[in-house]
Amino acid sequence: MIEHIDATKVLFLDIETVSGKPTYDDLDDTFKYLWGHKAPSVLKRYGEELTEEELADSYIDKAAIFAEFGKIVCISVGAVYRDKDKRLKIRLKSFANRDEKILLQDFSAMLDQYYGNIHKQFICGHNIKEFDVPYMCRRLLVNQLPMPKMLDIAGKKPWETNHLVDTLTLWKFGDFKSYTSLKLLAGVLGFPTPKDDIDGSQVGRVFWEEDDLERIATYCEKDVLATTQLFFRYQLKPLLEDDQVQVAE
Repeated sequence: MIEHIDATKVLFLDIETVSGKPTYDDLDDTFKYLWGHKAPSVLKRYGEELTEEELADSYIDKAAIFAEFGKIVCISVGAVYRDKDKRLKIRLKSFANRDEKILLQDFSAMLDQYYGNIHKQFICGHNIKEFDVPYMCRRLLVNQLPMPKMLDIAGKKPWETNHLVDTLTLWKFGDFKSYTSLKLLAGVLGFPTPKDDIDGSQVGRVFWEEDDLERIATYCEKDVLATTQLFFRYQLKPLLEDDQVQVAE
């Protein structure tokens, strides 16, 4: 499994995404047309013609999960280190910005500076292979930004992406029939559950209506911490205590 991975060589990560525009009505005609073609498959109503109201509702509910129609507003990371007493601690930091390009530039610079060795370092997240990493790569391309080495995975064979540690894949043990949430695994494996403020369905509202990036960042950091705790559970190691968690200003 991941017994031999040193947690201090791992960057724990989670992203939060929202729709590209506040509402369906804010889209230009081209993207209204494109969402009109996408929405029936999203809603599993193949071949149906949706009403304007259904298109508007589905855009608010679902657009954020598609990199073609959404954008990243926060990337939170956690770096585990050993203090002077050799005790493990984690430092949490968020890259949150209303301008996605600036957010991605700042995150990429950090990644290239501190996590540029795919043979000795790792990125870890929950469902990171199916969601977070592809989403980041696509949005980097949309913004015409270079791909950090750790994310330069297009065309790579599975054994060439071993630096991507997916806590969801590890739980599957070869079973790919269903998705298991981080919150459920927290309950099953006995560590504090994340998401005690908002959930994923509310991120868009908090961003577009409340303009509260700080709240989104806090929510995202809790996921990063929970992913780290799950990582330690997989390694059969003690969980991090509250005094071992630091949040960067």
